[in-house]
Amino acid sequence: MLYARLIVMRLLKAVVVLFLIIIFNFILIQWAPGDPAAILAGEAGATDEEFLRQLRERFGLDQPLYVQLWHYVSGIARLDFGWSYRQGMPVLDLIMARLPATLLLTGTAFVLSLGLGILAGSMAAARVKKPSGSLIMALALIFYATPLFWVALMAVVLFSVYLDWLPAYGMYTVGAGHTGLAYVLDVAKHLVLPATTLALFFMAIYTRMTRASMLEASQQDYVKTARAKGLAPRVIQRRHILRNALLPIITLAGLQAGQMVGGAILTETVFAWPGIGRLMFEALQQRDYNLLLGIFFFSAALVIAFNIVTDLVYRLADPRIKEGS
Repeated sequence: MLYARLIVMRLLKAVVVLFLIIIFNFILIQWAPGDPAAILAGEAGATDEEFLRQLRERFGLDQPLYVQLWHYVSGIARLDFGWSYRQGMPVLDLIMARLPATLLLTGTAFVLSLGLGILAGSMAAARVKKPSGSLIMALALIFYATPLFWVALMAVVLFSVYLDWLPAYGMYTVGAGHTGLAYVLDVAKHLVLPATTLALFFMAIYTRMTRASMLEASQQDYVKTARAKGLAPRVIQRRHILRNALLPIITLAGLQAGQMVGGAILTETVFAWPGIGRLMFEALQQRDYNLLLGIFFFSAALVIAFNIVTDLVYRLADPRIKEGS
């Protein structure tokens, strides 16, 4: 009952936040330079004012801003995100076709970064005065400081061009006709480079956070008591230090999970991964504002959903947290 009430309260707040985000994004897009009607007219080879007027009237761009905003908000309430000028398709259909690829990429990268980051951070904390611990933190610092696009390009050059181990672009082999297990393995092979590249930066963050949290937890009184009782160092490390050090990592992971959707833009562009990050980049180049607004909405919804899940997981990990906190 407690968690059900918590979920309801979080969902009500999420609706309010999403509504404010919708209004803010709509106004921000209206201020952006570029006229979709002029771009479409230029590509059609017609730039006369009559043709531009017809295009603006067709897509509702000639109406006042508040009327356009009302139509957009009321459309979202009906799950109608408008029409993509450039793609000639409903925005919702375009996003739904690309969303699974992005969720697969970011989900895999999230699991890799969190799992490997906690493992590396635990090893670094256990070897704080040894060369191996310093090496782990040095590598984490390198991955944290290196731009994501440079890592992606170097991964393509090394593993695709020189070694020819992994495919450099796409989600599957075009024209191969794989089905069943062969298709799954083909997608997994294409997933290795983009997911690992996206995970490296966030893995470095989790490594540093885990090490710092574990070193802080190791100085607490309950850890000293466990040592005085004669418990094995591995038991103390796992049950007493790591378990309590995970709480700030859970909070950070919830925030970083939403940011991964934004980080996927560069990764999907470099590796030609057919997700909403690459779709956003294409829509921005083409001034496809309806499509951009739809992607912004779904990105915001994913971030809010991750935050709600983080709240629940945090309360499960630490029952001392009250419902209203």
